[in-house]
Amino acid sequence: MTDTRTALGPLERAGDIWVVGDSGRSDGSWLEFRAEGLYRRASDGDGELIPWSRIMLGIGVYIGRGHPRTGQYTLAGMLGNLPGPFRGRGGGHLDMTLRHPYEDRKLTFDRHARPYPLLDTFLLEELLSQIVAADETPRLGDPDGLTRAVGRLTQLSPRMTRRRLSAAVEEAWRG
Repeated sequence: MTDTRTALGPLERAGDIWVVGDSGRSDGSWLEFRAEGLYRRASDGDGELIPWSRIMLGIGVYIGRGHPRTGQYTLAGMLGNLPGPFRGRGGGHLDMTLRHPYEDRKLTFDRHARPYPLLDTFLLEELLSQIVAADETPRLGDPDGLTRAVGRLTQLSPRMTRRRLSAAVEEAWRG
């Protein structure tokens, strides 16, 4: 079901949509970027659609359960990147603030067996946050536009400064 050749951390193309998390697990949870909004698919099979217009103030990406003290990875999230018994275990979540009604949300997903490079996770959070800050969230529901942006971002070097990476992310999604 998924094409892992086009991925940015936990974000990958799955057929005609982009998903965050391992959508290949029948009992898993993941988040789908649809034209009408962000669809949360829970491990029990339930779903919830959050319209793009409700998302505000950026989106945080965290790997591992809970919140890390600093950065985007908890200890379990880091262990899930290493070879061995922890590889691909656990999950992560997107943190966001929604409007109408105002509420903070933590949307969880199951992680893939593959590791998530630190740069990819940083770029994903930067991409999501920039698009939300520019009030362009419907762009996340455009699979072709997101494919172009992710294709540009996967070519970036981890040796670039944070400022240059942020500028490259903006250039990638504005296209």
